Amino acid sequence: MKPVSFLPPFLRRRLFAPVVPVVRIHGPIGRVPLQRGMAGPDQLEGALARAFTLRRAPAVALSIDSPGGTPTRAWTLAARIRELAERHRKPVLAFAGDVAASGAYWVACAADEIVAAPTSIVGGVGVITAGFGFPALLERLGIERRVHARGRYKDFLDPFRPEDPEHVAVLEEIHADLLAEFVAFVRGRRGERLRLEEAELASGRVWTARRALELGLVDALGHLHGELERRFGEEVRIWVVNPPRVPWFAPLRLRLKAAPGDALAGLLARGPLA
Repeated sequence: MKPVSFLPPFLRRRLFAPVVPVVRIHGPIGRVPLQRGMAGPDQLEGALARAFTLRRAPAVALSIDSPGGTPTRAWTLAARIRELAERHRKPVLAFAGDVAASGAYWVACAADEIVAAPTSIVGGVGVITAGFGFPALLERLGIERRVHARGRYKDFLDPFRPEDPEHVAVLEEIHADLLAEFVAFVRGRRGERLRLEEAELASGRVWTARRALELGLVDALGHLHGELERRFGEEVRIWVVNPPRVPWFAPLRLRLKAAPGDALAGLLARGPLA
């Protein structure tokens, strides 16, 4: 009989059970380093480092619930995950929550496998720029717009001037380049699992996970706890590396509800699929 069998079950589990660290990527993937609610590479560097350096971890899990964000931040976060995974030789599992779309799907593709609930919304491979135009309003109000610039495109997409077709053409060129990077990453990571024509993949469309499974955008249907227990045993311990922060002035009962054990509750971040 092994000596560890004499230990109480709870102690044996704490000392010897596999531990899977979970990094939460919840909310828009943005660029403001210290802004709460953002899930960019600056905010997550520490959590990723802790997760990938945990020796007892048989894998690293990503809990993703985000509508996307800026292309550069999504690319940087995905690249960083791949760097750490290859350096520490850890498989990465991504778990989609309510939504893993656009830049969030870009990040999900950095994982070796993507698992989603049947009701998750995934995909959204595309690029968008949205804004408003106010020239007619300024004219109605009698406001004169004054801009002094040197450079043909220095007033690029000025919302207070009529839209310039030449500016739109430049924007479309930028979009094409960004979309090519996005599609290339998805193709490179998903490989032969994808069953989509190029035009459909890059259409910006999202799918429910059940349909996405048929198209090769995800690998399985399920949820984080159940899938990790199936892979690593019922004794597996799940460590949420970056649980949600609770304001110091929150009521005690609210703080208790938001303890690390409950940190994987899904959060649908509001915003455009951009």
